[in-house]
Amino acid sequence: MVNLEWYRTFKSVYKNGNFSVASKELFMSQPAVSQQIAMLEAHVGYKLFNRKSKGVEPTEYAKLLNNLIIDALDRLETVENGFRAKAEDSVRLISVGVSKDLFNSCGSILISKFDFIDFTFAEDDALFALVDAKKLDFAITTKRYDTFDTIYEIVGKIKLIMVAPMNLNIEEFRQKLKADNYTETEKWLNNQKWYSHDARIPHIKLFWLHAFSKKRPSMVPNYIIPSESEMLEMLSKNSGLAITWNCNARKYIKENKLQLVWNSFHVPEEFVYLLTAKNNNLNTFFESIGKELKLFLGNRL
Repeated sequence: MVNLEWYRTFKSVYKNGNFSVASKELFMSQPAVSQQIAMLEAHVGYKLFNRKSKGVEPTEYAKLLNNLIIDALDRLETVENGFRAKAEDSVRLISVGVSKDLFNSCGSILISKFDFIDFTFAEDDALFALVDAKKLDFAITTKRYDTFDTIYEIVGKIKLIMVAPMNLNIEEFRQKLKADNYTETEKWLNNQKWYSHDARIPHIKLFWLHAFSKKRPSMVPNYIIPSESEMLEMLSKNSGLAITWNCNARKYIKENKLQLVWNSFHVPEEFVYLLTAKNNNLNTFFESIGKELKLFLGNRL
């Protein structure tokens, strides 16, 4: 029966020309190396090495054997090393930074695919600083950072949309919008109850800026719930309106818990970036995370 360890030992002795050096490279004792070479010689029926004053010299048959097995053995070791790396990756704890706004959707995708993740919540600039300092493995941002020590990949696009629970009658709103009567449209919206995940109402302000060309909307939010996912959950059970990222609302709309009120073509899409530090030996994770986010964010409403 062929013993692959014999050939692995043969390769090391042939390369180094010395049993002692081979034993150190293979983390074996020198007698064990000598024994494996002796068993291989018995198996093939030819002497493989001649002893010299300093080390050993391969015989002509050893040279032939080396030519026959070296390519196959190198391929086997490449496969073995790759398998070992994947096995180590499967139990490695990775750290991922993301804003609270995007965690509910993007975080859920990553949790379903990876076993060990340490999440950090912060805004884009703070996440970049952590990645740049190598205190964070990856960051998911809506802002591009192009520096010498970091790399990024665009993993999708997201957009702010307006949603409401299924029990809200929006027929009057749609008629005003269809007639391009933006004054009456805005008046109708101002008369509704509003939900926001932040007292500064950043999503609402940005939506108003593009949809109505106004820096500040007139309404005051009725309910401020500092978690976009919890805000949407509460909205789905009550009455009112909210501005949210389309990726966060997708699940609620598909489950008929929320309805899409307005997807304004004036409101632009924003890129989502996956950021990591250069030379951090996490290329496999970077590719895997990027692939999962692309699949998720590529699905539109």
